[in-house]
Amino acid sequence: MDRKSLVYTLNENAFTKEILILEKPSEIRVLSNPIAWKIVNLLANRPMYPAQIAKELKIYEQSAYYYIRKLLTIRAIGQVETSFVRGGTAKLYKTEYAAFGIEMDWGERKFETVKNGKINRNVRTFFEDFIDDGLFNGTIVVGAPDPHGPYRSSARDGHYAAHLAFFLGGFCTLPQNFVVKLDVDAKSEKISGIENIISIGGPGTNIITSEFNRYLPIRFDESNFWSGLIAPQGRTHTLDNHGLIAKIRNPFSEKVKIIIIAGVRSAGTKSAIIALTNHGNEILKKFNQDDNWAIVVQGFDMDSDGKIDTIDIVDEISSSSA
Repeated sequence: MDRKSLVYTLNENAFTKEILILEKPSEIRVLSNPIAWKIVNLLANRPMYPAQIAKELKIYEQSAYYYIRKLLTIRAIGQVETSFVRGGTAKLYKTEYAAFGIEMDWGERKFETVKNGKINRNVRTFFEDFIDDGLFNGTIVVGAPDPHGPYRSSARDGHYAAHLAFFLGGFCTLPQNFVVKLDVDAKSEKISGIENIISIGGPGTNIITSEFNRYLPIRFDESNFWSGLIAPQGRTHTLDNHGLIAKIRNPFSEKVKIIIIAGVRSAGTKSAIIALTNHGNEILKKFNQDDNWAIVVQGFDMDSDGKIDTIDIVDEISSSSA
């Protein structure tokens, strides 16, 4: 008998529970007995002693012991405690598994990575260049909080990297080396052409984002980074809560990719982070790994609690549609 997990989906949510695989007809017959099945369900609610089981089910205590032994044999229940009562011992039992079944040696299929209950197929595709044998392969770059760069600006959105990192933990594990760098350090170490980069924050506060801005399908206005985003055919997006998510082939190297997550203001960067982590399957429906791709989202606080909870797509473009 193997210890496995039963995974099932309901309305795009994924759930899992441990299942006991029964291998012999005799094991299946034990569970098919109505009294044994009642005991399994009874012990799923709370651990009980045989005497309590007998009283609850209105059966003889010897009958309770008989079925307990049978259920122990197939590992459907387990002993959790032994107490000394009136010169003797009393054993406490509980149900070990939440599901039981039989399994054929065919029919397996690969199940998509689960994150926060969601099957993020599109998100997994979006980040697949950044995952190597289950390990995160890249660097997350955030703007330095101190005045720096040509505009002597201070970044206020570096902490959004923590939220993104927790999200990425559903797809991969972190390597031993530190994966987050300040933009000033990334610049001095000249990583732009040799590493996969996720750059968080606009080009006015993140000098790595500014290096790649001109190559983005939708880019920040080079004359004034804080004035907004410019898309083809003259479309502009200038609101503080407008956020950009873009993925491009690195113009300095064919071996690495660049992801930009940035906003017109810090509220826009937050909108982009929330869009990617909470609504990834939806916003990435049209993403194509072969294209340079960008999307502009707008975040809204629908319940007036001061937090962005709803995302709208306001623009989207790829190199194939430019």
